[in-house]
Amino acid sequence: MAKSKNHTAQNQNKKDHKNGIKKPKRQRYTSLKGVERKFRRNRRKAIKGMLKAQAKQNAESK
Repeated sequence: MAKSKNHTAQNQNKKDHKNGIKKPKRQRYTSLKGVERKFRRNRRKAIKGMLKAQAKQNAESK
């Protein structure tokens, strides 16, 4: 009895490129799940402070 073929990669590359190989879509904001609690709390306060400073600067410029 003849040996059977175990594996071939024939045509796979053509199939992959048929619709184009695309990069995975990235989310605008990555999840902070699993990030250190201390860092997350500080980040939240830093963002609030930054927004306050911008609002103050915009009020002064008007």
